[in-house]
Amino acid sequence: VQLQASGGGLVQAGGSLRLSCAASGRTFSTNPMGWFRQAPGKEREFVAAIRRSGGNTYYGDSVKGRFTISRENAKNTVFLQMNSLKPEDTAVYYCAAYSQPVVSFNTYLAGDFRKYDYWGHGTLVTVSS
Repeated sequence: VQLQASGGGLVQAGGSLRLSCAASGRTFSTNPMGWFRQAPGKEREFVAAIRRSGGNTYYGDSVKGRFTISRENAKNTVFLQMNSLKPEDTAVYYCAAYSQPVVSFNTYLAGDFRKYDYWGHGTLVTVSS
């Protein structure tokens, strides 16, 4: 099983980027998937999660209103649309997935990186001021 994140790069403050995470090896269509990020010298931070296609979405406080998570199950892919980017959004962004569906998925589970079973290698996002 692999999660391949892509779409990172250098962007000016106020700009936008769209990250993609393509899964291979198995389907995650009914499993929660999420994005986390880690800046140099900082702890891993929850960004966003989605329970399943068309299901509930969850966001970290620092990205609410600016980032949107979505998924396309036919492509086994989850996306993160990032708008109004700020220099403090600079980090390596990782996608992650649960190994099975979660009936009682909620905000707390969404934001706990220890609950996710699969992780991608990450893609670097750099926002210049």
